[in-house]
Amino acid sequence: MENVVFAPQSTLQRISMSPEDLDDIRHRLPFVLTSDEIPEYSILYVGQQQEDELHCYVFDIAPKKIEGKKRYFQGRIWVDDHDFQIVKTYGKTVPDITKKKGQENLFPKFTTWREQIDGVYWFPTYTKADDELHFSAGDVHIREIVKYENYKRFGSNAKITYQGKELPKAEPGKDQKQDQPTAQPPK
Repeated sequence: MENVVFAPQSTLQRISMSPEDLDDIRHRLPFVLTSDEIPEYSILYVGQQQEDELHCYVFDIAPKKIEGKKRYFQGRIWVDDHDFQIVKTYGKTVPDITKKKGQENLFPKFTTWREQIDGVYWFPTYTKADDELHFSAGDVHIREIVKYENYKRFGSNAKITYQGKELPKAEPGKDQKQDQPTAQPPK
């Protein structure tokens, strides 16, 4: 969920925010590599490195092939050797988009840091980009800072009913009563 808490007047000059920029802020800056996406990337183990107080495995990652208008992350990731989760990323989103002279959409290099939020999972907490974009009309310095905060665990309550009545809760460690309904395949 996004919650804009402060939206100052834009200070951008000679450039503007594109839909791809906004999509990158939402999806590529807090880069997550899912098991479904692994086949799309070339992943090269480059060694081990201490990152703050963490011992990490370091990997270079790049898309194997850029397909259609899909956007990818290309750069380096640091993976905690204990939890095997990404704790830092450095790179950029690719590809840059160049159509005609004057219609260029270039993207800065950025670093995203993560913190262990709930004692188990690592979530992005801070992204910083400070880069020079080399447009054909001239270079433009860009600086972005994105803060991710106020994470909350999502949960819900459920009530199971059978024939309009709530089922009694089973006591931990005891078998279910024989007269309670069980799931049956449809006939």
